[in-house]
Amino acid sequence: MQRFRRILTTAAVLCGSAVSMAAFAASAPSGVDQAGMDRAAQPGDDFDGYANGNWRRTTEIPPDRSSTGIFLKVFQKAEQRTADLVRQAGAGNPAPGSDARKIADYYAAFMDEAHIEQAGLAPLKPELAKIAAISSPADLATVLGSQLRADVDPVNATNFHTEHLFGLFVAQGLEDPAHNVPYLLQGGLGMPDRDYYLSTDPAMAATRAKYQAYVAKLLAQAGEADAEGEAKAILELETKIAKAHASLVDSEDVHKANNPWQLDAFAAKAPGLDWAAYFKAAGLAGQKAVTVWQPQAVQGIAALVAGEPLATWKSYLVFHTLNDSAGLLPKAYADASFDFYGRTLQGTPQQRDRWKRAIGAVNNDLGDAVGKLYVQHYFPASSKRQVQAMVTNILAAFNERVDSLDWMTPATKKKAKAKIATLKVGVGYPETWRDYAQLEIRPDDALGNRLRAEQFEYAHQLAKLGRPVDRGEWWMTPQTVNAVNLPLQNALNFPAAILEAPFFDPKADAAANYGSIGAVIGHEISHGFDNTGAEFDAEGRLANWWTPADQAHFKAAGQKLAAQYDAYEALPGLHLNGQQTLGENIADVSGLTVAWIAYHKSLHGKRPPVIDGFSGDQRFFLAFAQSWRTKTREAALRQQVVTDGHAPGRFRAQTVRNLDAWYDAFAPKPGQALYLDPAQRVKIW
Repeated sequence: MQRFRRILTTAAVLCGSAVSMAAFAASAPSGVDQAGMDRAAQPGDDFDGYANGNWRRTTEIPPDRSSTGIFLKVFQKAEQRTADLVRQAGAGNPAPGSDARKIADYYAAFMDEAHIEQAGLAPLKPELAKIAAISSPADLATVLGSQLRADVDPVNATNFHTEHLFGLFVAQGLEDPAHNVPYLLQGGLGMPDRDYYLSTDPAMAATRAKYQAYVAKLLAQAGEADAEGEAKAILELETKIAKAHASLVDSEDVHKANNPWQLDAFAAKAPGLDWAAYFKAAGLAGQKAVTVWQPQAVQGIAALVAGEPLATWKSYLVFHTLNDSAGLLPKAYADASFDFYGRTLQGTPQQRDRWKRAIGAVNNDLGDAVGKLYVQHYFPASSKRQVQAMVTNILAAFNERVDSLDWMTPATKKKAKAKIATLKVGVGYPETWRDYAQLEIRPDDALGNRLRAEQFEYAHQLAKLGRPVDRGEWWMTPQTVNAVNLPLQNALNFPAAILEAPFFDPKADAAANYGSIGAVIGHEISHGFDNTGAEFDAEGRLANWWTPADQAHFKAAGQKLAAQYDAYEALPGLHLNGQQTLGENIADVSGLTVAWIAYHKSLHGKRPPVIDGFSGDQRFFLAFAQSWRTKTREAALRQQVVTDGHAPGRFRAQTVRNLDAWYDAFAPKPGQALYLDPAQRVKIW
């Protein structure tokens, strides 16, 4: 679930700056990009503008991107490295069945546009034939169950966006950390979130009309006789599914998710779907129970299976089968898909080069095979040791911070410190790698490769059921520019690719490293103690380890922070949802706090030098704000505000307003926009 696998930011904002890395190198050793600053802006009115104003004025969003910011530069570096490794994989004619052969063949098939055009819809004919043969509710349930797939995307899980009616997540039980269990998640929508179907906002209404036109276009391209009528019926069906969906805020409430249902109880609890046929086709018939994350959604969707015409469901399944694979179908399908999902939903004018899409697909389906090559070439042991030392310092700072909390009782402090002591931190890459021996990859079957990889991943997740929980399991590949907290495992993953300048530069001033990657590390540690992470104990068990008074104080502080973010306006009339972004905002405030403490610990009592006119604390806070510099197209920003648990970067940069040390460093005055009286500043950890 999204809150099980804490992330630094979403894929939608893993887009980076058009400013060159040379700009940061030129500013060494301070680690501050002075050229990107706007000295005319007042830090107390807009710290993001002060740190990033000139960069934002002079930066153009690349035509194949929905946004830009620091993440893109780091991502592009990892992408180019990965591309070189993938292209080199086929050199020397590697042995059939080897990882290198699979990597080379997967990439070659993806790039073979002529063969994709020639194949047409042939790779989908078996699935389309199954849909055409549906003649009863049991047939429908069987096809729906056969399409159940595993959610392994650390970006989005509680708000599971899938072409399939439900999604599956496999992880340890909420109250039983020794055993893996299956979780059933809401799905079934072609647009990103229920608000796209239900909102009265004119922009959303316009998007719905474009979506219906896109559905019709894809169906017509496939030869459906009444594409317009089917598209209208599909949108109406998905709107009913959206009405059944739980909101993102409700989906993030772990207590509402703890609903283990016995398999034989589904028919009574959620009537309408032939659950026996569904679970048999999904490979779950042998399970005693499945935990339902959003029970009302499952009940509502099951009722729709029985209540809507079979013909509508068949049209729905045909469209989603096409839509799910459109990027690897002939150009007419791929272009139509990009026109809606890229241009309409993200505002991106140009599709990414095919080789870039191919690299992303290889990373998705053969991630560990590529990851092994990546760390061998690009992640030296010295970098791993340096980051591990920072992690140790920040964990020690968090531990000390717990000791210093005057509002927390000794009993709660003891439990909090137990979580810190048992936290498992992975740096760079996993201890064990995935085995792809059973995954068939062909050099002339791009879509088949993708479909087999999807099924291979589903089988891998099912195989975890009944096995001991792997505490060291990673949910990101080493070449991913991101980081994650795993509350159920009480673990963190920091992939190698994010441990690069300007986030982490082994040659840079400590203030910049602690303000950037140090705040990232602190952020992920803090997720173990945010509004969701604090619900789990040291073993990853859903358990209340708070005294009532401590929990009341903690929740009150969280609501103050939620109100702070409610006031931010991303677009005219579109405010952030402070409750929706609360976990990430708590982690930002707490992570920045402990990173600052750790930075000062690293000085060992010495006074940091003034570099380029900035004190150590000024460099620390500027590095933090510059790490969150972003510029986003309006459509993509709207989608982020509606669907994401993270605030946009320019608001995350303003986190500094809650730290007393920032006031000492930049002297904001009462009356300025960011100034908070000491009593208003949110201090949680």
